[in-house]
Amino acid sequence: MTKISVDHIGIATESIKKSKIFWNLIGFKDSSSHIVENQGVKVQYLIGESGSRLELLEPLFSNSPVGKFITKNGPGIQQLAVIVSDIAGLINKLKENGVIIINDVPTKGADGKLISFIHPKSTGGVLVEIIQE
Repeated sequence: MTKISVDHIGIATESIKKSKIFWNLIGFKDSSSHIVENQGVKVQYLIGESGSRLELLEPLFSNSPVGKFITKNGPGIQQLAVIVSDIAGLINKLKENGVIIINDVPTKGADGKLISFIHPKSTGGVLVEIIQE
């Protein structure tokens, strides 16, 4: 059985600088930040006192995945990310069961971890990011 836990909630925003004001006010602290060129996104992690994490996502250009999300839906929750112990094994299992995988081959994410995305059509409307440390 694959071990799984929630890693973070990704929030698409037009401006990390503006968006993090609210999250800082309620107690989330700035953590690491990255630019992920292959995803066309600037990332700012925020961490809560209990260790819960938010990921603010600002598109580098309008036709990046996050840019397209904002154009279509406006700013807001863009994805739920979960940690898995065997990303390749899970991708195979999901595909065998008809789940739509956006990228069959995991890529490197913001922290250099392997990531893959599961299409919202297969998850009840939620973009799910799976991450292997």
